[in-house]
Amino acid sequence: MSSSYLIFATFAMAAVTFITRALPALIPKKLLDTPWLHRLNESLPLSVMVLLILTSLSYQGLSGNASLNSAEVHLLMAQIGALLSVLVVYHISRQLLVSMIVGIAAINGFLWLFTHFLG
Repeated sequence: MSSSYLIFATFAMAAVTFITRALPALIPKKLLDTPWLHRLNESLPLSVMVLLILTSLSYQGLSGNASLNSAEVHLLMAQIGALLSVLVVYHISRQLLVSMIVGIAAINGFLWLFTHFLG
């Protein structure tokens, strides 16, 4: 992956975040109080986070003969474990920041476990 792609992706995410954070100030309050918008607001952060994680899974680099002890399989298992951890914690706490912290800790913890105990 080239550095120009990463820079572009970072600025694109920043722009989308800025627009979505500024948009409620421009929309009339009457529209913001609709029930469907409240339901969407509850599920949107988790949906976006799951989509981002699913698109970043590293299954593309796996070959057909990858063993359970390979680093690629360890990374994929750690990513899936972290995703499941994030889903469970978000379902329990409804706190996006806590879920992200758990996800970061989980992927690092799973990678450490798989590296030290499986390979």
